[in-house]
Amino acid sequence: MKISVKIRGLAAVAGLAAALTLGAAVIPHTDGDPPPSAAVAVAGETPVSDASPGEAIRSLTARLRRLPKDHEAWARLGMAFVQQARLTGDPSNYTGADRALAHATALRPDDFAVLTGRAALAAARHDFTEAVRLARLSEAANPFGVDAQAVLADAYTQLGRYRDAGKAIDRMMTLHPGVAAFTRASYDAELRGDRAEARRMLEHALRDAFAPADIAYCRHYLGELALHSGDLDEATRQYRLALKADPGFTPALAGTARAAALGGRTADAADLYATVVARLPLAQYVTEYAEVLIAAGRDPSDQWALLRAQRDLMRQAGVRDDLTWAEYEADHGSPARAVDHARAEYARHPNLVAADALAWALHRAGRDEEALRYAREATATGWRNALLLHHRAEIERALGREKAAGKSAAAARRADPVFSPALPALARHS
Repeated sequence: MKISVKIRGLAAVAGLAAALTLGAAVIPHTDGDPPPSAAVAVAGETPVSDASPGEAIRSLTARLRRLPKDHEAWARLGMAFVQQARLTGDPSNYTGADRALAHATALRPDDFAVLTGRAALAAARHDFTEAVRLARLSEAANPFGVDAQAVLADAYTQLGRYRDAGKAIDRMMTLHPGVAAFTRASYDAELRGDRAEARRMLEHALRDAFAPADIAYCRHYLGELALHSGDLDEATRQYRLALKADPGFTPALAGTARAAALGGRTADAADLYATVVARLPLAQYVTEYAEVLIAAGRDPSDQWALLRAQRDLMRQAGVRDDLTWAEYEADHGSPARAVDHARAEYARHPNLVAADALAWALHRAGRDEEALRYAREATATGWRNALLLHHRAEIERALGREKAAGKSAAAARRADPVFSPALPALARHS
């Protein structure tokens, strides 16, 4: 099967910095309690309304004043802080997560919920190797914990271990075939180029969803699937349905902005992005906004400054995000720095997106022979991703392989007829 980090976006992973992607920060629950909705249970994958993490933090804090030795409440509090970081764009919440999970660990270091919480925080900080280690310990302590499987699925995907990710998703399907499992299965199908199956899994997820945030999440990714297939009308319709379900669901507003930009309405898109970035200044959205401003003939310098500020905040919070900077430097900055960032990202997380980032950085640095290997790797699974296919075509063309370049370029057009090389960030999965 597949995975997501997303999670549904390889670039994306749990936690704020994953504007891309995409690891799963989960809030554990005991088997004796009713399972929370996917919007809470899989916080790193399923965005929830902005109020939910704040409410959880307040209620758990009140509980812990009365019951300071409730290790599970400490674990839930840690994950609520992780979710708050992702929803608000404020990585200082990771400090709260650290403290809460440290309390939980001191009380019950071998408890499965505590281990899963620590794994989720590691994933949010892009330490996916540690996330796998901790999630496997949680799995050993409780083989029936679906939350640990969610972390494993997402972390394995970020590490490029797609077969292992698929096994974790299969286990999720066995334990609890709900929104979190179906959305990961959808992304797995998409990575294999099976859009029909990807849509079918999202529709299963939508039928299983009942909380407004869950419905909005499923509608949003149906919109993303349509957008990256070139169907802007259907994408816009799904984004609007997502916002109808949950008006505060910022990813769907960002999707509406993407559709407007790809439809040639850059002024409208810029206005929408201004609202998106004011609400949630994730690196992905800031980069998209800057590229739309460039397309509209406007100055993007304020957005690039914001992106650098976010990078500094992330570093202070213990998040390492070489992928964002590999992509930024390759498209808008220094190819040499892009290569350095991309090599670092690929060394830690040899997945499809990291391979593409390294291929494109090497191409922009004039090292096309070396780049071709990684471009082939990035497109090896059948993923119908126009950006990856376009990058491969450009590398092949630079090497004088015109026939191969024509084939890759045609595949990119078939995958997404509205793809624009001038707006590369909009082609990346959110």
